[in-house]
Order: sequence, then C-alpha cells, then structure tokens
Amino acid sequence: MAEEELRETPSAVEHPAPEEKMHVIESYFFKSENIPVNVKIVDRGDYVPYYELTIPGLAEGTKIVLNTMKGELITKVRLDITEIIDPKKEKDVKQKFETYALYLLKKQFPSLAEDKRKVLASYLLQSTLGLDELEPPLHDESLEEICVNNSQEPVWVYHKKHNWCKTNIWIRNEEKIYDYSAMIGRKIGRQINILNPLMDAHLGSGDRVNATLSPVSSFGNTITIRKFSRNPWTIPVFVANKTTSAEVAAWIWLCVQNEMSLMITGGTGSGKTSFLNAVAGLIPPNQRIISIEDTRELTLPSFLHWIPMVTREPNPEGKGEVSMLDLMVNSLRMRPDRIIVGEVRRKKEAEILMEAMHTGHSVYATFHADNSEQALTRLTNPPINIPKASIDALAGLVVQFRHRRLGIRRTLEMAEIQRGGDLNVLHRWDIRSDKLNKVNKSVGFAETLNLYAGLSSKEIDEDIKEKSKIITWMVENKHMKVDEVGHIISRYYFNPDEVIKFVDKNKPWDFSI
Repeated sequence: MAEEELRETPSAVEHPAPEEKMHVIESYFFKSENIPVNVKIVDRGDYVPYYELTIPGLAEGTKIVLNTMKGELITKVRLDITEIIDPKKEKDVKQKFETYALYLLKKQFPSLAEDKRKVLASYLLQSTLGLDELEPPLHDESLEEICVNNSQEPVWVYHKKHNWCKTNIWIRNEEKIYDYSAMIGRKIGRQINILNPLMDAHLGSGDRVNATLSPVSSFGNTITIRKFSRNPWTIPVFVANKTTSAEVAAWIWLCVQNEMSLMITGGTGSGKTSFLNAVAGLIPPNQRIISIEDTRELTLPSFLHWIPMVTREPNPEGKGEVSMLDLMVNSLRMRPDRIIVGEVRRKKEAEILMEAMHTGHSVYATFHADNSEQALTRLTNPPINIPKASIDALAGLVVQFRHRRLGIRRTLEMAEIQRGGDLNVLHRWDIRSDKLNKVNKSVGFAETLNLYAGLSSKEIDEDIKEKSKIITWMVENKHMKVDEVGHIISRYYFNPDEVIKFVDKNKPWDFSI
C-alpha cells in the first residue's frame, strides 16, 4: 500500500449520510493517547443526534496492513499471563509493544514521518492490548457512557451535552463483544460465561463496566461502560455550571468544616458520586480519610491523608469476597477522622454508618432517593428500618436531580435533619427560574454549630457569606481543578485572612506560595 493513501476516514464501516441531509451541530478534536480524533455531532433527521468519529490519516487500506502486523507483534513480544493482568506492569507491557511496533512500522513504511509512525503504533497498541474500536470514545471527555447493545446495531454513547447519540462505530461480531468482556474480566480476576452471564467490572482507568451475554440479553451480548471522570468534579465547577448555588455550597462547606455528616441522594445518573467527590474536597488536610467504593470513582486532592478501599467479588469457587460491609467495619479500626462510602444499599450498611456517626466519625455517603422526604422514609422504614429517633446523627441531606428532557443536573434540595428525625428543607430548586431558592431558616444546623462550634446565628450568616464569596471568586478566576481547589480550601483552614486578601482584590491565587 502506498503511503500517500493515508488520509482521513471514518473509524467504522458505516459511511456518513449525504451532506445535504446532514446538519453539523458541533465538532471538536481530542487525542486518544497519540491518536488524533475528530468528532462531529450531526443531525441527520433522525430522532437522536449522530456521533461521527474519524481518525485523520487512518485509511481502510492502512487498517488492513496494521491488522496483518498484529499477529507478528503478539508472537514476537512474549509475555507471561501475570504481566498482562498485573496493573502495575501495564506501563512496561505497553513499552515493550510500542518499541517493537515502531520497529515493524519503520520496516513497512520507511519514509513515513516519525510522528505518523507513533500514531500508527498507538493504534496497534489499542487494537492489540485494548478494546480496539472502543478505545477512541473512551478518551473523549465529553462522553459519560459507551454502550454496545449487540452486533446488529451501532454503538451508542451518552454525551454530556447532546445526551444519547448513535455512532458510526460498529462491533459486527457477537464473539468479539464476548472477547472484550472476557478480557476485561480476566484483568481483575472475574469471569463471564454461559454459567455466569452477568459481570460487573472496571477498566484500569477506573471506568465501570457491566457486561451481559445472550440469551440473558435477548438481542445479543452487551457491554455498558460508565466513564470515570478524568477531571474530577469540584464545588466551583458545580457552581459554574449552575448545578448548585454558591450559598448551598457554602452551607455544605460549613458542615464539612465542622465535622457534620451528610448524605448525597438522588436517582440513577443524577450525579451523586460526582457531588460526593466535590464534597470530599472540602475536608481539612490534617485529617485521615477512608473511602469505601465498589469501583474506584473518587479522586481527592493528592496531598490529603486518604486511604481509598474497594470491594472484591468472590472468585469462581465463591471465596475471597470483600463486601462493602466488611470494609465499613474494618474502616472503624483504622482510626479515621472521615469515612466516605460510595453507596449505602442495605440495612446492615446503614446501621454501621449510623454507629460510626454516633461514635464521633464524620460520614459522607450516597443513597438512592428522589427527594429528601423519600430519603428519610427509605432510611426509617423496612427493609433498612433505622429508628427515627437515632437518624439525627446524620446532619443533612443534599438531593441531586437529573432532568432528562432538558439534559441538566441540579441540586434539587438541601435539608437538615432536626432532633427527633424531622426534616427541614432549607433550599429547593425552582424549575421555572432555574434557581435554588431559600425556603426555610436553619434550625438543626444552627443548633449543632452553636453547641459544638460556639457560633451564633449572626456568625453563621457571616460565615456563609464569606464562604459564598470565596467560592464565587474561585469560579470567576477559574480555580476549578481538584488540587487547586483543595489547596485553596486548606490554606483557608490554616490562614483565612490570606485567602480573603486575594478574594477582596479579586486576584487569582498564587499557587507558588
């Protein structure tokens, strides 16, 4: 094949619709490791947008040549199975493959520029060690979900801006879908087969994976990948995109600062874990944090005293399971100051959580409930059945909401739990104005802050105003990254006047100090 044949071409078999029937809604560029990728979001007159992914410089003829090289690459680069499944050796394995891939490409395309060879080497690596055609969308930070429904229809993606989209990516073979699922499972010691047709797993990047096999999934084998955010959410990001308000964020910050336990509730896909991540970034740096998750999703500031822990499924013989409950019980023996729990689902987990709160630990967790009243009802009735009289160890609830029709996520409510377990909703979202309105004055938070922090109502109001002002300043000066926000919050705990000086001058933070 002549090297002049290298040109831009769609990454999948399906050809684009005729230009006159297409309206480009948005286009953008990103890199999948070394591979440049172009994306167009297109209105083709269908009921959903079309996500068209192309890789410049990768023609169909080039793909054929590269596929013939894969066999030689696998044969020549000999690896032990332990090297393939050990995440600690992933970098070394990739280095071995890349070195030999570049050698093969130099032989095949001697006059090809080095940067182009690196692109082709990355493609070879992704198709040999990774998920091949699914790799480019995995690197698109605009996507939340990647879904393979079967081999008879295209891959679907959930776009942060455009919601569900059909794509020009196809996996045309059911066996190939199964191979991808089995490969993902092997790397973390899980199996998927006819006897075990359902699998929950995760990729090395932290992306969550669910796989099912036919005939349990009637139309064919499926893979659903929920992407792990590469840029962790922070409080200023949520304020900037109107998910929450600076005042509500300030109340949450005040609660976290004073070791008051909170639960983030909401429906599926409402952003509970993302919001929990933002809340965790408000914890003081001189405290020990234990986080417990089914799959690693949280990312806290790198300088915090943080021990992340994850559950483990049993092996095929039914042994070796480490449950959420096991980790919660164990965490109490690790001298934590703060405990973060990915999701509370069962009665025993809720009981351990309440016990931790009653014994002086600050706890932050997520819980499935559509509003604060429903959350309290679920917690205090069967099957969880926590006595209402003891539920006030939990200081408050923050409810997240996803409006599917409008394609937005918002904080629906912030409520405090008063003595005796009664609810008092402080803020509630109004869909008409798209604002979080104050609906009631604080009683429970105010009593706790007065008792344990010595703050009067006037001092609480002044503190909320100050924290709101700092959060707004971070938004205006684009201090959004997890380590940046964590650094500013930590400096505020140790020297509030220093932070206020920058805020009053509306001057960006000097991260060199």
